[in-house]
Amino acid sequence: MTFASRSFPTLLRLMLVLAAVLGLGQAVSHAQGGLNPNDEYIILSGGPALIKWEKLRREEHQHDKWWGNFIRTARIRVQQLQKASQNQVQITWLVYRRGYAGRADEDGAPLIANIESVRDKFGINLVWYDTKAEVINYINQGKNRNATKISGFEYFGHSNKFCFLLDYGNHTLGASRCFLHQSDLARINKNAFARKAYCKSWGCHSGESFCQAWKRATGKKMIGAVGKTDYSVLQYMKLPVVSPGGRWAM
Repeated sequence: MTFASRSFPTLLRLMLVLAAVLGLGQAVSHAQGGLNPNDEYIILSGGPALIKWEKLRREEHQHDKWWGNFIRTARIRVQQLQKASQNQVQITWLVYRRGYAGRADEDGAPLIANIESVRDKFGINLVWYDTKAEVINYINQGKNRNATKISGFEYFGHSNKFCFLLDYGNHTLGASRCFLHQSDLARINKNAFARKAYCKSWGCHSGESFCQAWKRATGKKMIGAVGKTDYSVLQYMKLPVVSPGGRWAM
């Protein structure tokens, strides 16, 4: 996974921006089925690594030099969805609290308050979580699932082909203590989702196995990357793109 950097060659930056712009309209149009104002749209953000661990990596392998990769992208998506729905969509934002609390201590910055300011600015429902069980429980129960279905679900965070790595490099270098494995998906109630629910993972490699497991467990297709995703376009306020050689798949 590549993150925002000011050192990218100019031509590569321009190519990535073009890919992001071309994909923006597609992402919004594909999510139209998820903008039912009577239902709920969920955005799930994983946590960042700690810098003390990242400094032990080679420069080209370092992640999360900036704490907000999975926060700023969620904010961009909220803005897109609110604009597309004329502020009618009900958005719930699930955020991994331990990851940002740990990074806040390290950075000496009010990251929890910064995240809560996004909630306040856009009037969305912010739900902090510390375990994958809390994520699953919210999907299954959340707002009354008999009356309020999930019309959209998107993930911003670290991942591999089998897992959403909700925590990555926060406790141990290159390791995750809190992760949603594809084997956990059987615990999700497929009836929690609306018939035309839109689902997408913006993490690396999800389209290689996790998305297929999601479809089997929930009955809903999920778009995910075959290969790595590139967050470097975030500096241009664009959503991630697939890295060269990769593609989006279901």
